[in-house]
Amino acid sequence: MASKPGILTDWPWTPLGNFKYVVLAPWALHSTYSFIMAKDSSERDLGNFFIFPFLLLRMLNDQIWTSLSRYKTAKGKARIVDKSIEFDQVDRERSWDDQIIFNGVIFYLGYMLIKKSHNLPMWRTDGVVLTALIHAGPVEFLYYWLHRALHHHFLYSRYHSHHHSSIVTEPITSVVHPFAEHIAYFALFAIPLLTTIFTETASIVSFAGYISYIDIMNNMGHCNFELVPPWIFSVFPLLKYLMYTPSFHSLHHTQFRTNYSLFMPFYDYIYNTMDVSTDKLYESTLKREAESPDVVHLTHLTTPESIYHLRLGFASLASEPQTSSKWYIWLMWPVTLWSVFVTWLYGRTFVLERNVFNNLKLQTWAIPKYTIQYLMQLQRDAINNLIEEAIIEAQDKGIKVVSLGLLNQEEELNRNGELYIRRYPDLKVKVVDGSSLAVAVVLNSIPKGTTHVVLRGNVTKVAYAIAFALCQDGIQVAMVRENEYKNLKSRMSAEAGNNLVLSKSITSKIWLVGDGLSEEEQKRALKGTIFIPFSQFPPKKMKKDCSYFTTPSMLTPKHLENVDSCENWLPRRVMSAWRVAGILHGLEGWNVNECGDMMFDVDKVWQASIHHGFRPLNHHTHNI
Repeated sequence: MASKPGILTDWPWTPLGNFKYVVLAPWALHSTYSFIMAKDSSERDLGNFFIFPFLLLRMLNDQIWTSLSRYKTAKGKARIVDKSIEFDQVDRERSWDDQIIFNGVIFYLGYMLIKKSHNLPMWRTDGVVLTALIHAGPVEFLYYWLHRALHHHFLYSRYHSHHHSSIVTEPITSVVHPFAEHIAYFALFAIPLLTTIFTETASIVSFAGYISYIDIMNNMGHCNFELVPPWIFSVFPLLKYLMYTPSFHSLHHTQFRTNYSLFMPFYDYIYNTMDVSTDKLYESTLKREAESPDVVHLTHLTTPESIYHLRLGFASLASEPQTSSKWYIWLMWPVTLWSVFVTWLYGRTFVLERNVFNNLKLQTWAIPKYTIQYLMQLQRDAINNLIEEAIIEAQDKGIKVVSLGLLNQEEELNRNGELYIRRYPDLKVKVVDGSSLAVAVVLNSIPKGTTHVVLRGNVTKVAYAIAFALCQDGIQVAMVRENEYKNLKSRMSAEAGNNLVLSKSITSKIWLVGDGLSEEEQKRALKGTIFIPFSQFPPKKMKKDCSYFTTPSMLTPKHLENVDSCENWLPRRVMSAWRVAGILHGLEGWNVNECGDMMFDVDKVWQASIHHGFRPLNHHTHNI
């Protein structure tokens, strides 16, 4: 929102929320029906029918540019601005598709009101040439002076400041403006379109091509990485005045009073508003190498729909905890199915996210495999190879720590990461499974004064450490599975073992739960029971009269930068304990592995997390 919102700031369909697309429904249905039900080909108007599919293609174009930009800026190569994108920018830019709806309404209205727009030919050379000339002349000229006017205090504070709230731009930043601004922009871009219609030189290609040109240049110019190679300007020197670059427009967002041109910088040269550092920034950005982080967190895909919740997927979905699928995700099942098929046959670890903690550089890498694939014996060798390759790559890049998230550290898969340490005993990069911090978080989530707890689900390394700590502290731990009870009992001292009991009766309202917790077991819980997970994945919530804590996780401090997405099902600015543990190993310089049967000092890692500003997400009530 602008600092002093003016009239026509909000879009007319804002009150409709996620149902705003119904605005286009009557026209889209009518044009489709008219095309299909036409008696002969002469009555079928391809231009009218093509409007709605073209709008969908424009949305796909925006999404592809956004995913590409986020991927490239996370890697760091040719990145322009090092500042962060945060949740407030993601929320502000959720309206990026409003301009496509607006354009669709105008196109349909134009078709209804202007008879000459009917039955346009597929191609007319004179119309294409005329469109290009009018854009380079009147459109670029008028836009330049409109843009300068929008930077006048009166208009800037009421309208254009909304767009400039994004210092670090993303492709969709290009279309995030108040409604009134889009009216002015469309009026400008309509000049070539209306001219060709009234001169009867318009064609479907000239219309679609011109709008596509605007979309592509808009998206490219708002990428936060430089992608225009220098040889283009060497071979075609005049292009320097006819085509801008991402670094050119990035300076407009950081300096504000320079580089006003739309796509053709020659008006900035003419009116002496070209930023003096434009060429220097362009050259230095192209020389920038991919970033080598200090700490890498290795995660993987979860459900097939999780690809849309990734930071490289839909920005709005990534900025919210992953819950049940949205209705429109079901419409994309062909893409979802295709992605599953591709990851089954081929996959390579990719950079997902980049963060900065003080001077520590962090990245998240993702294994392109789904949870269900981790549970299949046939996929385990392929998955272990991918994890191993990621660790070796980290070693080659001089990365200090690799933390294993989700099932990348599963005991049956690689013995909590010990497999890789045994294969490479001279490995310099440290492998961290984060179990110690997960234990600390669970222990500090148990209400103070608790005397007995129930332990349910598959007993893991984390579960054993929790049970051992509680029994040592004099808290009774009740188990129901005899084989797991005997296994734990045999590994405890006689004194601690006295507090580990085998019991099927339920008396405690504190349940420590892991994977494998059945619905039947949950139904036996007393009213008011608190379920505290110690597993990577949350239990399915079956009881409305009980409370469910999140999986072991912590709130991140404010100085953790560039946080604009949620980690799986966790709330905003919350990280899993396993991920935080890797950061702590990097911050503290602990030159040790934490994997296999090895458990780091639980109290030490907890105190370090608090010292560095991390806070427990669930209530801090029990002291370890």
